[in-house]
Amino acid sequence: MNATETIFALALASNCHPEHHFKQAFAQIAKMGQVQFSEIYLIPCRDSVGADYWNAACLLESKMSVEEMTSILKKMEDEAGRVRPSHQISLDVDLIAWGEDLSHMQFNPKKLPLATDVKIPMLDVWQSTDFENETHKFPIVNWID
Repeated sequence: MNATETIFALALASNCHPEHHFKQAFAQIAKMGQVQFSEIYLIPCRDSVGADYWNAACLLESKMSVEEMTSILKKMEDEAGRVRPSHQISLDVDLIAWGEDLSHMQFNPKKLPLATDVKIPMLDVWQSTDFENETHKFPIVNWID
């Protein structure tokens, strides 16, 4: 990675037409820089009110600033029809952490403490003690043609 790039750790979720929204989001994120996606996990809604979620994570290397990334992620959610508050989530894309390298990442204080549905997919792409000790038996979604 060159000195002008930042690594962004992103968490994605959807429980309303998730295949459609994930395909769009994965394509948009892939255009922003070099990316590594996790598996997609089917995880029950945190408060047991809504449908199960597709949850994934990615590490994205990009030349964008944190402010630019935050703005783009909000726009992606809006374009997917995100409604707040709601238990029907078309697309949720959260900026979890960012930094110059994985050993010096700054966590987004608004996302702490990290939820299990963030930690499980994040551990696929980022081997960190922040995500370890999450035992689970959530199924992996096989959706890409």
